[in-house]
Amino acid sequence: MNVGLGHYLVVSALLFALGLFGVIARRNLLVIYMSLELMLNAANLALVAFSRFTNNLDGQILVFFVITVAAAEVSVGLALIVALYRKRRSAHVEDLTAMKL
Repeated sequence: MNVGLGHYLVVSALLFALGLFGVIARRNLLVIYMSLELMLNAANLALVAFSRFTNNLDGQILVFFVITVAAAEVSVGLALIVALYRKRRSAHVEDLTAMKL
């Protein structure tokens, strides 16, 4: 069996849909955050697949920059989640609306 571009795109679409479901259906901030990262990695998979099958390195270079930005995003996002947890002793989305001083 020959694995083609369509196979990679189907896997990427499934990962993106799973991440979107996690963002919509969950209430825990850590699970939502992991789902957002899953969606980002699904887009990266599609970019690498297109880059591989068109013999163009632009997609792989873009993925490198996306991963770099995602690493910075992880540090800031987890810092915010830890700050929320320390203040409210909970990591649920409903507690975000109660962040007034």
